[in-house]
Amino acid sequence: MSRRPAMPAPPPVDPDLHATTQSAQHAGCLVCGAGNRAGLRLQFVPTGEGGVATRFTGGPSLEGYPGLLHGGIISTLVDGAMTNCLFARGVTAVTAELNVRYLEGVPIGREVEIAADCLRARGHLFVLQAEIRLDGRAVVRATGKFIDRSRQNPAN
Repeated sequence: MSRRPAMPAPPPVDPDLHATTQSAQHAGCLVCGAGNRAGLRLQFVPTGEGGVATRFTGGPSLEGYPGLLHGGIISTLVDGAMTNCLFARGVTAVTAELNVRYLEGVPIGREVEIAADCLRARGHLFVLQAEIRLDGRAVVRATGKFIDRSRQNPAN
């Protein structure tokens, strides 16, 4: 049985490239778009480890069960973090697959850290991971596969 070659490491993070790509490609984004007045307007910053991170406090309008952030909002946050991690590499891509593990509820009104990094890349496929941390411990973990926008199906 032949084994597939390992995927190469992703391209490096560039803070200037992140800002340029995000503002040009995602100005109306619900998560990070500065032009979306109803959006969250999160500002992801590149980390020293090659990823991106931000801080976020969910308000009552984002509640699911009493006192907890809605699961769909959580998925949106980790998806946005991974997308911004690609922006930091000058890549615009669409989500092909998203797997979210809800380890604990995310409380409304508490600041959390959202972080993402790119694990590997091959051609037009990128594999990423993200976490939401509360008081330093992971409460959500996610992985995602993203495809460069130039390769996306026009019907999507």
